[in-house]
Amino acid sequence: MCQKLCGNDSNHAGEPAKEGSSRRDFLGKGASALGAAVVSSTPLPALAAPARDDLRDLPKDTGASHRRYLLKGGAVLSMDPQVGNFAQGDVLIEGKQIVAVGPNLHAPGAAVINAAGMIVMPGFVDTHHHQYQTALRSFLSDGLLFNDGLPHGEKNYLDYIHFKITPVFRPEDAYIAELVSSLSQLDAGVTTVVDTSQVGHTPTHTDAVIQGLQEAGRRAVFVYSPGSGPGNIFPNDLQRLQSQYFSSSDQLLTLAMGGEVFDPAFRTYWAIGRQNGLPIVTHLVGSIGQATLVEQLASEGLLGPDLVFIHASKISDASWQAIAQSGAGVSVAAPIEMVMRHGMPPLQSALDHGVQPSLSTDVECTMTADFFTQMRSVFTLQRALINERAINGETNLPELLTCRDVIRFATVEGARVARLSHKIGSLTPGKEADILLLRADSVNVAPLNNVPGAVVTLMDRSNVDTVIVGGRIRKWRGALVDVNWARLRTALEASRDYLLQAAGVQRELF
Repeated sequence: MCQKLCGNDSNHAGEPAKEGSSRRDFLGKGASALGAAVVSSTPLPALAAPARDDLRDLPKDTGASHRRYLLKGGAVLSMDPQVGNFAQGDVLIEGKQIVAVGPNLHAPGAAVINAAGMIVMPGFVDTHHHQYQTALRSFLSDGLLFNDGLPHGEKNYLDYIHFKITPVFRPEDAYIAELVSSLSQLDAGVTTVVDTSQVGHTPTHTDAVIQGLQEAGRRAVFVYSPGSGPGNIFPNDLQRLQSQYFSSSDQLLTLAMGGEVFDPAFRTYWAIGRQNGLPIVTHLVGSIGQATLVEQLASEGLLGPDLVFIHASKISDASWQAIAQSGAGVSVAAPIEMVMRHGMPPLQSALDHGVQPSLSTDVECTMTADFFTQMRSVFTLQRALINERAINGETNLPELLTCRDVIRFATVEGARVARLSHKIGSLTPGKEADILLLRADSVNVAPLNNVPGAVVTLMDRSNVDTVIVGGRIRKWRGALVDVNWARLRTALEASRDYLLQAAGVQRELF
């Protein structure tokens, strides 16, 4: 995990790191840009994370088979109505699974983690993220999606990020971006991502993306997507990827198929995905001519619960009806949609048609990828719109979203849309232990009066004390485990410098 830059040598509890020739091949390139620390195929002792005194209290070998530990005395928000919630409750974990949830659990021999003063809840699920763009954070903070001929569109995502910078990515740029983005979201409590990294210029680029995801030790759905240039062989590399990286269903990394509806060949890609039993992920933005496309897809019999539509802004009422009837998933990236002119985030349209949305972060070149921002944006936007209608005299109004509703979007619905409900999304015995311990005794939250309200309206990433993925503790007492951030930052900055220079784009610091 983060072998070359973080100083650890395993991918997942009980699983040795895969050190195949493909990794050595891609890491062997670009040494002049990122330095020997990045391209080394073996762990370097000098890259180990700085010593931390509090790691002496970290339970050993969490996530390993038969290793038991107990989260004790926290305010437990299970997100499972059959399990319930507990003002003071315990969660017992064995190996990578949740064994029991309840008050005063008896667990002889289990290590005990004191969760008093904390909220214990499921990890957040980000159902759409372009993680390969991490080195471009804040680069396009003021930009729009594309130049639509309306005011303000000169600096936009398609021109700068998609067409200018993305084509110059090397495998090592994709790798460090994936690794840092994954670790950053882990730090913020986002335990699962659906990653649409459209940088598969060559098979080596695709390998780099997957290896960055693997080494972060986070749960991820890799959306196999095309890149650009003569080395792009999408979708012809699918069988190799499946056999090399996705041969087991019992791992943190799973596979989905990309197939953008603006690509003339998307029906072929969808068919290939379905032949291989893969979920399909696609962007859908009505403001760029896709307002009635879902109606056409429905008439062709192409909709189904294996589809995930990203954004779904400004689409027709009939499209929403078709999505609801088909069971397709929807991922709303509210902050991005508001600032980049995708159209108003379609929260109410989804809810009015019985579609429960999941939440996503989309692009860090424009907006942060933490989920406190996502939840608060959704909560305040929907309530602002409905409140305004009430003030203007309407009486037959939808219900206002509650804090618990948006937490459900961020956990339970996220797991459903990612097709991982059988594993994650709630603190349910038998599911895998993707769990957060959030500090409710901190200066920005205490005293704790309402658990969902504290999470949605008060907290930020500073409240994320402990993060567990598949039973393994990845963040402990406020800091990531086995991560040397100084080395990661140096590599990420070097990647940034190369990308901007190669693309002929200036960094505007002020």
